[in-house]
Formats: sequence, structure tokens, C-alpha cells
Amino acid sequence: MAELAIVLLMEIFYAGNETFEKLGTIGTLSNLMVYLTTVFHLKKVSAATLISVFNGTTNLATLIGAFLSDSYFGRYKTLGFASIASLLGLLVIVLTAAISKLHPPHCRAEETGNCTGPTGGQMVFLLSGFGLLVIGAGGIRPCNLAFGADQFNPNTESGKRGINSFFNWYYFTFTFAVMVSLTFIVYVQSNVSWSIGFGIPTVLMFLSCALFFLGSRIYVKVNPDGNPFSSVVQVIVAATKKRRLKLPENPSLSLFNHLPANSLTSNLPYTKQFRFLDKAAIKTVDDEVNPDGSAVDPWRLCRMQQVEEVKCLVRVIPIWVSGILYYAAIVQQHTYVIFQALQSDRRLPGSNFRVPAASYIVFAMLSLTLWLPIYDRIIVPVLRRFTGKEGGITLLQRMGIGMALSVLTMVVSALVEERRRSAALTRPTLGTAPGGGAISSMSGLWLVPQLTLAGLSEAFDSIGQIEFYYKQFPENMRSIAGSMFFCVMAMSSYLNGFLVSVVHKTTAGAATGNWLPEDLNKGRLDYFYYMIAALGTLNFGYFLLCARWYRYKGTGEKPLEVVEVAMETQKPEKPPVSV
Repeated sequence: MAELAIVLLMEIFYAGNETFEKLGTIGTLSNLMVYLTTVFHLKKVSAATLISVFNGTTNLATLIGAFLSDSYFGRYKTLGFASIASLLGLLVIVLTAAISKLHPPHCRAEETGNCTGPTGGQMVFLLSGFGLLVIGAGGIRPCNLAFGADQFNPNTESGKRGINSFFNWYYFTFTFAVMVSLTFIVYVQSNVSWSIGFGIPTVLMFLSCALFFLGSRIYVKVNPDGNPFSSVVQVIVAATKKRRLKLPENPSLSLFNHLPANSLTSNLPYTKQFRFLDKAAIKTVDDEVNPDGSAVDPWRLCRMQQVEEVKCLVRVIPIWVSGILYYAAIVQQHTYVIFQALQSDRRLPGSNFRVPAASYIVFAMLSLTLWLPIYDRIIVPVLRRFTGKEGGITLLQRMGIGMALSVLTMVVSALVEERRRSAALTRPTLGTAPGGGAISSMSGLWLVPQLTLAGLSEAFDSIGQIEFYYKQFPENMRSIAGSMFFCVMAMSSYLNGFLVSVVHKTTAGAATGNWLPEDLNKGRLDYFYYMIAALGTLNFGYFLLCARWYRYKGTGEKPLEVVEVAMETQKPEKPPVSV
């Protein structure tokens, strides 16, 4: 009973921290695009580029956060420091809205297009808030889920129940935070007050920090267990030093393969891909071995298992690269779709209530949330009967479906934008949108199909990617595996910012006019969407080639089709225990 009480108490502290942290950060970032263009009077292209760079840096910082956590500080200290940084970042954003000297003067409707932009000092203060949020996200995102799982002992009944409850709560709080942020908080920001709208998430983030530190005495704090990158670097260095050596005829029997008694990683079979790395495990007369069988100099002689773990990483990289261009399509549904909504009729049918432009993104989250239980409980069992696969389809097949849906998303987005622009140019308009541009008579509900498709695409590809990295990375690099997903989104955000800037500059003097001007009615956003769809099609072809070449971890040199059947019909043998 005492153990169960402690588990429940930890769950209250940590779940409260999770909920308020997500409400705080997501509630602030959801409407940031509108804030930058209407309060700071940034150009739409500049705002979109800034958001892309910010999102990219935020996600890329997770790799640094995971490294520092696993190597030096541990998850508890990393989360504590990052939570405070996020709180300070949110406070800075609130001050930019609440204090008039920290943002440009208000711009009246008749002055649209000639509004005074931010001063250098105002931009520096705003960017300092962004920088603190980057530091916070870099520590919170890669450590949150792992730290929560650390709190429970899987060897006890209460611990097992706690773990199940925690994972359920984790995904529930994420969905709950997104829904509240994209509806209530965005409405307050857009229709009541920006300072109050940013103040609510800041107060929630303060409660998150308070709950986190109040539970400090009862948390399980796992100490860092070493640099996860050192083993990878050792293989590369050793293989480089021995690059002139000739590989043995039977590498699987001849290479150095000491198995430490305390190793937590599985015993991977030898593979013939990337054989140049095998040279790191060639034992020469100059290589000394300790009494326990380990290498005296691991920077010259590596275990074959180390080499196979590095091969796992190298095989994943081409698949990881394909995700970068995939997310370029998804990013559009969080940036330019807001501008589409601003220049569409956002009134609900039969009422004068206007849906905040940023709230339309909730349809993508709704489609993802509603589809997942249908897919898991209905679609997968049906597919399992036909394919014989435990998951209905393989992870790479699931990711491929998501990529195909992303291409369809951009085509539908382009068609909807053609309709919106045509209505704005040929029919009576409904006034002027914030930041300039006539409001089309097309209902904003026409944006729902593309957002729904984007949500379905993420349900296939995003979740498939997370599971893929988790299963295909070596066990001792699971935290880095979690960061890989965020790194994909980071690189995609940078790519999106680059594409927006290049297209804006190169089409400025084109016969068709600038594709991405301030007023979407004067541009050709549909052409930009078609361009993303074409790039996505090429990327899909590249992914298919990579998927055909890929070999799943632990399958050796068997053909992929044979491997898939074997993995589903046989249980893996346990590795031998060293005595």
C-alpha cells in the first residue's frame, strides 16, 4: 500500500507538470505567426522564415539536451534547468505584449501596409525569449518521457500499473494541451488581449515548475551512464586507423567480439553491409587485451558488436533523410494555412462567430486522434489476417503511406487555394485581413480537408518514424533515438524557411508575379504548394529505393521478405550469458 501511495503521489506531481508544461509552451507558440505579423508587423515571409528557424532550432536542440542528460547531468537536473528556462522565455514573450515600449506602436486598419516595424532593441528582446524557449525545449522534449518511465519499477504490480497509466496520461495530456491551446488560449489571444493570452500559459508553466520541484524528494533519479557517442566515434577512428588492412575471409568468426558481462544490448548478427567499418574489429599483433577479454585501447580495437551497432545507425540515416522533405509538406499546414484562414470567411455557418485563424490547425490533430484508435482496433486486425504481420503492415510500409498522403495533402491545398484566390478576385470580398489583403468569400471550412489529410499523414508517418527509430537504434542509444524524430522536424523547418525565402526572391520578377507576397490574392501560393507536392513525389521515390535496400536490425543477410516472415513466426533467442 505504501508503494502504491508513492506511485500515485509521483504520478500527481509529474502528470501535473506534464499538463501545465504543454499548455504553457503550446499555448504560447500556437498563435505566434499571427502575433508576429499583427503586433510586431513583420512581413509574412519574414515571419514564416523566423518561425521555421525557431522551430528547427528548438527541435535540433533536443539532440544536445539528450547528449548532456545521458553524459553529464542526468534527466532530473536537465528537466529542472530546462523548465526554468522555458518559464523565463514565456515571461519575456508576455512582456513584449504587455509593455508598449517592447513592441511597435499599434497600427490602425487604414494604415495597413505602412505600419512601423520593430526596432532593433525590440527584436533582440523578443529573440532572447525565443532563445530561452529553445533551451527549455532542448532539455524537456528528449527527457520528459524517459524521466516519467524512470519513476516506476516494472518488476512490481504497482509499477506496471504506474507505467501503463503514465504512458496513457502522457499522450492524453499532449492531445488535451493542443486542443485547449488551439481553441481557448488562441481565442483569448486573438479576441481579448495578447498579454492575457500569453499570461495564461506563463502562469501554467509556473505551476508546472512548482509541481516538478515539489515532487523532487520522491522522484527516482537515474544517474548518467556515459557518453553514448563515444562507441560510435571509436569505431570510426579505429576503422580509419586500420583502413589499409585486408578483411579476413570469414569476418563473423575472425573479428574481435568480446561480450562484456554487464552489456545491456542484444547480440547482433554479422552483416556484410558497410564492410569498411569491420576493419575496426581486426585484431593485430599490436592490439593488447585485458585479462577480462576487453581491448586495452578501444580507440584502436573495437568489438564486432560495436561495429554492428554503428551499421544500424548508418542504415537508418537514408531513411531519416527522407523524413526531412516529408515534413516540409506538414510544416505548410502550420504556417501558410494560417494566412489562408486569415483571408477566408472564418464565420461559422449561421452565426457571426469568427474562428481564430490558428485554431483551424486543430482539425489536423482531431483527424490524427480519431484515426489512431480506428487504425489500431479495426484496421490492423483486418490487415493482420491478410498479411500475417503482427502490425498489419511493416514500419516502412506505414511510413510510405504517410508520405503518399503528404503529397495528396499538398495537391488538395493547392486546389483549395485556387478556389480561395478566385473567389477573392471575382466575387465581393468581406473586408481586409490583419496584415493586408482582401478577405475571400470562401468559407474557411474548405481548409478542413487538407488539414484532415495532414493529420492522417502524421498518424502513419510520424508515429511510424518514432517506432522505427526506437526499434532500429541500439538499446544503449534509445534517448538519442527519441531525439532523431525531433531532428527530422528541425531540418525540415530549416528547409521550409530556405524554400520560402528562395521562392519569394526568385519569383519577385517572374511573369506570374511573386508567388508569396504579403497579400495572398496577389500571389500564387497554389504554385508553391504544387512545387512542394512535386518535391514530395521525388522524395517518395527515393524513400521506396531506401526501403527496398534496408535491412532490419538483427536480421543478418537474409532477404527482407524472408526476414519479415521469420520475425513474426519465431521468437528471438536470448543472447548467451557471459560468465
